Amino acid sequence: MSLKTFKSYTKSTRGTVLIDKSNLWKGKPFKSLTSPNNSSKGRNNLGRITSRNHGGGHKHKYRIIDFYRKKFKVKGNVERIEYDPNRSCHIMLIKFEDNEYKYYLAPQKIKIGDKIENGPDAELKIGNSLPLKDIPAGMEVHNVEIQPGAGGKIARAAGSSVTIAGIDGNYTIIKMGSGEIRKIDSRSMATIGVLSNPDQKNIKIGKAGRSRWLGIRPHTRGVVKNPVDHPHGGGEGKSAGGRHPVSPTGQSAKGLKTRDNKRTDKFIIRRRKKKRGK
Repeated sequence: MSLKTFKSYTKSTRGTVLIDKSNLWKGKPFKSLTSPNNSSKGRNNLGRITSRNHGGGHKHKYRIIDFYRKKFKVKGNVERIEYDPNRSCHIMLIKFEDNEYKYYLAPQKIKIGDKIENGPDAELKIGNSLPLKDIPAGMEVHNVEIQPGAGGKIARAAGSSVTIAGIDGNYTIIKMGSGEIRKIDSRSMATIGVLSNPDQKNIKIGKAGRSRWLGIRPHTRGVVKNPVDHPHGGGEGKSAGGRHPVSPTGQSAKGLKTRDNKRTDKFIIRRRKKKRGK
């Protein structure tokens, strides 16, 4: 995929950079693999806002993606590659030999007409899904299961992948994009290749309206609020908050470790790299 720029007829088009979708499917999604996607607008099941500044956005349907890849010993054909408004990478529609259709995450370099296969006997090529124990070290994979049969959880965003570093008994060692190195059960499934749409990170929204189409509402800084509304609020004139950055509920907003899962600590060989300035 390539990036698309615009002539600077307006202030917004001058800075806008978008993804060129000319090579993607231009029709509607496969109807039986869609479901209604009603926006929660940042509210939980009690109707209380738990994620602020969410709401509105363009109406769209959810595409039902198969993250499990359990359809073994049946080959599929890539019918088309589509845009999915619910995720950053593209998706592909697969038609299997038994006439069943499924949506999968689309890796880079996959083409319409390519054959797709799942299972331990699948060929080592882009788009095929195999157990980690059957994939050699050094290969890049995505949609990796943390527990066997639980469905892919790791490396599902645009342009992402993890690298298989080696084998340790019944576990496979993988290196993630964050720098974290951890062990995963070798029976877990993973799909070969790097996910599509790597230029997603280079998009420049260009104007406030496009953020509203995406369901992002205006964000008010804490320092311009009153003390009753935010810990940074109040003060005479333009104050700087007077404390380390926190959320409206008082939780630290800069580098606070919130992970609390000691049960899986033993599987992490090396922690992720710290970001600059932290």
